[in-house]
Amino acid sequence: MYPIPVKNLIFSILNFILFATPTWSQSKDPSPINFPIPNSIDHMLFYLQRDPNTNTLIYALNFEKNVNINPDHPIQVYWIRYGEKGQKKELGYIQRKFGYGIDTKALGGDKYEFHFVSYKKLPFYLQRFPDKSYHVSVTVNKRTIKVNRLFVRIQGGSFWLPNVKYAEIEGIDEATGKSLVERVSVE
Repeated sequence: MYPIPVKNLIFSILNFILFATPTWSQSKDPSPINFPIPNSIDHMLFYLQRDPNTNTLIYALNFEKNVNINPDHPIQVYWIRYGEKGQKKELGYIQRKFGYGIDTKALGGDKYEFHFVSYKKLPFYLQRFPDKSYHVSVTVNKRTIKVNRLFVRIQGGSFWLPNVKYAEIEGIDEATGKSLVERVSVE
């Protein structure tokens, strides 16, 4: 069955983000893959990359007829398949329902709470600001981070039981305005 490994992987990643002890060094055990940085992606909020390839998940604002944000599904999720021809591709059913998809709840005032479908305990927030921009934030280890990138380092293991070494959240510390990489160690 395919739903179990994808669900377990995402659950493990988010569990590590919430409960593991953070470290600040980015130099230990970096991925050997040279990941592309998504550019010129319309309405991108953040992106997620992980070993074992450069294919990248994009989380972007979802507009109705390019005018208003869709209140029922304010965020669209899709792949940029850099490992192939760089084409955009929708998530498959299993990926959307058990792995990388999200559940969203409107909170009012152009603010939304969302969770990855595979892990409901870590809330992320999409919010509109006075300059009419939107961004996503998450609080980890008592820091609220404006999220730019999520990264999951996987080294070995198998499809059924990948060896997740760490997860990183890259973004801006909302309290200080400084760039921040919050690494969560799983060793």
